[in-house]
Amino acid sequence: MIDQFLCYLRYERNRSMQTVERYERSLRDFEAYFKSRDEEISWATVDADIIRGWMETLMDKGNKATTVGTGLSALRSLYRFALARKLVSADPAHHILAPKKQKPLPQFMKESEIDNLIDDKDGKWGNNYKDVRARTIIILFYETGIRRGELVGLNDGDVDVAARQLKVTGKRNKQRIIPFGDEVAEQLQRYVELRNRLIERHSEALFLDRHGNRMTGGQVYTVVRENLAGYTTLKKRSPHVLRHTFATAMLNHNAGLESVRQLLGHESLETTEIYTHTTFEQLKRVYKEAHPRD
Repeated sequence: MIDQFLCYLRYERNRSMQTVERYERSLRDFEAYFKSRDEEISWATVDADIIRGWMETLMDKGNKATTVGTGLSALRSLYRFALARKLVSADPAHHILAPKKQKPLPQFMKESEIDNLIDDKDGKWGNNYKDVRARTIIILFYETGIRRGELVGLNDGDVDVAARQLKVTGKRNKQRIIPFGDEVAEQLQRYVELRNRLIERHSEALFLDRHGNRMTGGQVYTVVRENLAGYTTLKKRSPHVLRHTFATAMLNHNAGLESVRQLLGHESLETTEIYTHTTFEQLKRVYKEAHPRD
């Protein structure tokens, strides 16, 4: 039956050789699995429990959810083919769900890395407009956790330095108030004074390019990417990495999950909970590095 199905894929459905080979590997593997359980089992007598057992075996061997899902897709396609040609009387794979794909954990900088950058341990920052603006952007991302679009959308009127707070417009135009500390306040004041002295304004935006226009998201991304280089081993060096770094640092220093959710502007607590997995993974790494018997 497998051979008939593979010929159908190749010559009637014009599937690529790579797809056909991938399906064949999964189907041969499944056949070997159910035959190893009982020589009397056939494709026509396989049931859903056997398929689930095979999937569990694949997961136990360390296969990713996507690989197991591909195997299940191969089985579903085979049984649809076999049903249409009356080679079997039932499809045991029809109602079986593929394993959920794991979302990748957020990438974040170590506290020592971001501290080295902000505290200027290497004498990186100059007093020119480009450097002062860049340091302000990085500090604001790290110490408030705002999104790139939220930072780009900030106007001067959204910043209350005296009250130490930002009014941020997030997704679906929902606004929230984010507090900030003395370091952010001092850096913002320094930036605004220099900007007002050097740049002819053509926008009410907080962050301006050298022509006096609101910075774009792409420009902000470039600022972050260029200035994180050399301070982190992460391949991804984006504003979102700084947002992840903010959330992870807050939880590592005992901030409540609900408070972090509100600061990040998440609709659901489930979205914020991904950072608890991140902090636990960090804890496991520390344990493995530090425990003498590990």
